[in-house]
Amino acid sequence: MAPAASIASGVDLSVTLGRLRLRNPILTASGTFGYAREMESLVDFSKLGGILPKTVTQQPRAGNTPWRTVETTAGLLNAIGLDNDGIETFIAHHMPYLGSLPTSIIVSIAGSNHNEFVAMAGRLSDIDGIAAIELNISCPNVAHGIDFGADASLCEKLVSDCVKATRHPILAKLTPNVTRIADVAKGAANGGADALSLINTVQGMAIDWRKQKPLLGNVMGGLSGPAIKPIALRCVHQVRQAVSTPIIGIGGIATIDDVMEFIVAGASAVQIGTANYYDPTVTMKLAAALPFALQEIGAKSIAEVVGSLKLPGKP
Repeated sequence: MAPAASIASGVDLSVTLGRLRLRNPILTASGTFGYAREMESLVDFSKLGGILPKTVTQQPRAGNTPWRTVETTAGLLNAIGLDNDGIETFIAHHMPYLGSLPTSIIVSIAGSNHNEFVAMAGRLSDIDGIAAIELNISCPNVAHGIDFGADASLCEKLVSDCVKATRHPILAKLTPNVTRIADVAKGAANGGADALSLINTVQGMAIDWRKQKPLLGNVMGGLSGPAIKPIALRCVHQVRQAVSTPIIGIGGIATIDDVMEFIVAGASAVQIGTANYYDPTVTMKLAAALPFALQEIGAKSIAEVVGSLKLPGKP
């Protein structure tokens, strides 16, 4: 038998998301990996397709009042509230380090209104070391956090203006907390998004019935982890049927089987979120396992498998 290292030789893990090209499809999800510096003693960044640091806003934000996180059955509720030091501090203190890392850096931004999003995208245009910008238009834990992710026309206009404002590729991160996510995805695609990130957290809450009070200081928060994987898979599948724009799958991904399910459903790449909390090395493990998973089904590239789901009644 051939050595394990040679079994998966010749497998192409590179992916292309519009103008963004990655060495492999394994990314970290924003808000679950800090600013990468926190993970440098545990993770070989060169093994990853890319890193998304914590979402940045125009002005510093203190975030929501505690509790901010609550563990639930098969998941995690969070209501952090986009706690960060603002875009200027991010550029001055975090980008020099992030830009030196041997992987793609995708900056997640969130604006309180249309103009803030566009201004932030423009501000980042001349910053070196950025591979792409992800528009967080789907955070359920701040006021107006999902406005642009819940209205197709607002989403299209925002994406379009951000594309015009920056030289970097634009990703649009969408919310599942809508009636028809495919409609919003069409808006983002029409606006010129290079890729669509699906999905952000699912709105939920936790209650202490003895005290008759909500556990989260914000009352409601965003549910992530294995509990939302079926929802995320459904969203990826529906959006894949509606648009040709590349998709990044997010939601409950922790194993190589999870990764492959999202790719077969229509995602060209994936982001790993909640799993980073209990296994900071999970992204490296997934990247290492991916060539062998592709080989198992006779594929030599990611592109061969994307959207290969065989539906009943269809050839």
